[in-house]
Amino acid sequence: MTMNMTANSNNRGGTILRNINNNINSSSNNKIGLRQLFDDESCTYTYLLWDELTKDAILVDPVDVHVDRDLEVIESLQLNLVYAINTHAHADHITGTGILKEKTNANNDDGHGRYGNKQQLQSVISKASGALADVQIEHGDKIVFGGRYVQVRATPGHTVGCVCFVADDESFVLTGDTMLVQGCGRTDFQGGSAQNLYDSVHNELFSLPDATKVYPAHDYKGRTETTIGVEKETNPRLGDGKSKTDFVEIMNNLNLSYPKKIDVAVPANMRCGVPDV
Repeated sequence: MTMNMTANSNNRGGTILRNINNNINSSSNNKIGLRQLFDDESCTYTYLLWDELTKDAILVDPVDVHVDRDLEVIESLQLNLVYAINTHAHADHITGTGILKEKTNANNDDGHGRYGNKQQLQSVISKASGALADVQIEHGDKIVFGGRYVQVRATPGHTVGCVCFVADDESFVLTGDTMLVQGCGRTDFQGGSAQNLYDSVHNELFSLPDATKVYPAHDYKGRTETTIGVEKETNPRLGDGKSKTDFVEIMNNLNLSYPKKIDVAVPANMRCGVPDV
């Protein structure tokens, strides 16, 4: 596949602001650009976010078999992709971050990446996950793209390294597998803990405004979003006044089958999708 994407002169690139002295003001009153993409096999949602002014972008939870699709969308919107990010080391698919880096970071004669990116695309995952990546993030960090950012909230429970990403204006949150539409991720492998997941959701997610949109990493019934308020009131596992004891009992009695791809996906994702050589 050949693309001739040209870098935008307004691009600012991206950076990670650590939790200490990391104040930043959004550069625009516009909403962050958001495109939700879907993988039919694993029912995974990938999220493309961008600054409408500078066209700098990040891609969250990419899937390896859809890298070309994602790059086509990025080119069609004339975006400058600066980070490929995972909410955690997934067990049901292999991340596309390794392939994305291979495809985008090949230099052209003008010094830009193959797809017009002005800076080398970097992979990002939480430090707590133990996975390899160019950048390891922690609670409170801000992932900046252009003049916009998402803030990292550590939400262990589904796995020990799960994080969620809150938009700079709190208009939406990417919840990964921590909280789904009317559900949540399982807690029986990868350092999972029902007690920790309950605390993560109630402390880090249910503390957001009720109107905040929730975009999950998966849905198996065709649902694309929900809100914090709806989940607080009606989530059958975590909302509607459920206690931690109630939640732990629910999670201990799910009797879920072993994930089909876990033995392949997790080792690959601990390398952020870079092939084992």
